[in-house]
Amino acid sequence: MEEYHLRTLLEEVRRGSVEVEDAMARLRTLPFESVGNFAHLDQHRALRCGFPEVVFGQGKTPDQVVQIVKRLGERNERVLVTRVSAEMRAAIGEQLPEATYHALPRLLVVDRSQPYEKLAGVVVATGGTADIPVAEEAAITAELMGNQVERIFDVGVAGLHRLLARLEKLQAARVVVAVAGMEGALPSVIGGLVSAPVIAVPTSVGYGASFQGLSALLTMLNSCATGVSVVNIDNGFGAGYLASLINRIGRTGNGS
Repeated sequence: MEEYHLRTLLEEVRRGSVEVEDAMARLRTLPFESVGNFAHLDQHRALRCGFPEVVFGQGKTPDQVVQIVKRLGERNERVLVTRVSAEMRAAIGEQLPEATYHALPRLLVVDRSQPYEKLAGVVVATGGTADIPVAEEAAITAELMGNQVERIFDVGVAGLHRLLARLEKLQAARVVVAVAGMEGALPSVIGGLVSAPVIAVPTSVGYGASFQGLSALLTMLNSCATGVSVVNIDNGFGAGYLASLINRIGRTGNGS
């Protein structure tokens, strides 16, 4: 189906019966590509949204991940798989030798893009060291999307002077990702210190009454600081993706 539509469209462009801009508009809505009977890949997402479809690895078999990544890699220089366990990585390593595995955030990355200048402006901060896996998921996602990322880790509100010592870097950011568990106060504090948007990421780090991140999530949703938005618990990928979109607004770069 997809090949038929593409061939027909290209023939129309060659004959001059379809303008290039009209063809580009049609390409944005062409059908998906099926992989076996378990996946339907949105191969035109990069054209519409600026970045290829991202694969959620958890719950998939190693063979399914391999097939999906290979298909995506045929048309995209960059492929990202989230929530990949070490066991899954070991099972698919020989079949995807070009992939890089980041163990802490559990990310699998294929990046065949040529070197280009990345956009500065993204800062990722954590309340504690235990929040770093989620923060790294955000940071690596943003980097793969063409951004330079400044990391500021372990600057939680229990020792506020640690955060204030990094104030210059925070205030120079175009967007800040604030990752915290426990009571989740870090984004509110940062939101009161910077003029940039703050993306709050609650983590499931904390003692029993934190309810696996629910306490931090509610704190962030009820923040009195302006300019703070919130993603779901442990959703570093979503925060990194959003940070990249914000950082590209009004700017040019080769990261799309």
